[in-house]
Amino acid sequence: MELPINLKLDIIQSLALASLVLMLGTWVKRRMTMLDRLNIPAAVVGGLLCSLLLLTLRGRVLNLEADTTLRDLFMIAFFTTIGFGASLQLLRIGGVQVLLYFGLATVVAVAQNAIGIGIAQAFGLHPLLGIIAGSVSLAGGPATSLAFGPTFEQLGVAGATTLGLASATFGITLGGLIGGPVGTHLIHRHRLLAAPSSRKAPAFDPILEVPSANELKDEVAALSEEGAERSEVLHSILLIALAMGIGTVISQWFNAHRIVLPAYIGAMLVAALLRNLDDRFKFVRLLPSQIEAIGNISLSIFIAMALMNLRLWELVRLALPLVVILVAQVILVLLVSYTISFYLMGRDYDSAVMAGGFVGFMLGTTANAMACMDALVQKFGPAPRAYLVVPIVGAFLIDFTNALIITTMSNLFQ
Repeated sequence: MELPINLKLDIIQSLALASLVLMLGTWVKRRMTMLDRLNIPAAVVGGLLCSLLLLTLRGRVLNLEADTTLRDLFMIAFFTTIGFGASLQLLRIGGVQVLLYFGLATVVAVAQNAIGIGIAQAFGLHPLLGIIAGSVSLAGGPATSLAFGPTFEQLGVAGATTLGLASATFGITLGGLIGGPVGTHLIHRHRLLAAPSSRKAPAFDPILEVPSANELKDEVAALSEEGAERSEVLHSILLIALAMGIGTVISQWFNAHRIVLPAYIGAMLVAALLRNLDDRFKFVRLLPSQIEAIGNISLSIFIAMALMNLRLWELVRLALPLVVILVAQVILVLLVSYTISFYLMGRDYDSAVMAGGFVGFMLGTTANAMACMDALVQKFGPAPRAYLVVPIVGAFLIDFTNALIITTMSNLFQ
């Protein structure tokens, strides 16, 4: 047999390999506790190992190409579930602090892109590279990097997907490492104490809802019956599919008017509309916990499939400017969390915990933010206000404005 072997996987084989990659990442995380503490997703762990292996074999033993059809399907499904979490009622529940924290995160996302563009241009590189190493990969995380990567590659940035994922991995690692120390330093420096009447914060739910007692009772009763549960899971899947279908029409309209947007934007907007109509009229019977579960599954498979085609060799020539941009981004987020975030949120104990969370999700993911805050509350005491504000902003609100920011700035600098 002549080497290297050129192998192209079909749609089913690609799904099977993605499943294997995801299982590999889960297995490695169980045995390397540091990866778990840093909240690096299993799909990223397994996907990077797979891409490193394929890089080693490339040109010598095996050149592998996977089918990307299901990758794009799972990507749109995940962002559709994010849209279903964008409830305006949550803004009213969180009050002014949610709006302030959300506004600050939005401004910092713009600043991340501005810094990235400036440094990229100083190195004589395409300015869009600065956006990729800005809010795409940091405020957005791995999923946004992989979703926008093909769009930026079409705009002329070679290796945009690989650059975005590398930046996102860097941000997750640094955010997980320094978010806790930021909050700790603020607590010690200002001698802050947790409110004695506070109760322990609830476990994090990426799609946060505050249902009434009757709603909770109805949901628990429904989930207790296996047949009803199956029916409700199907109902959630059908709603996601409906939003995705209508969303494609909206995305096609954007494309027809030469507006650069990733494929998921239309579906995410439709899902947000359905969520808020349901909050008002209760006509589609949304179950956020089930939609969240479907979203998590879609995200894991999407990332695993995307990483199988990662072109790591495209990183070499951009290593230095990428590192410079990312170091500048870390400095920006640290300064904002130490100063503006802490003072804007009230200069109290909860504000210090939120500052640590701000580092977590503006450099990585909301899971990072929650892990940083968990470490703080376990040591210093509960911070219930932080556990309300940070998940609402980090889990989905920032995704909406970030998509608009990325789209607007990429159209200006393409």
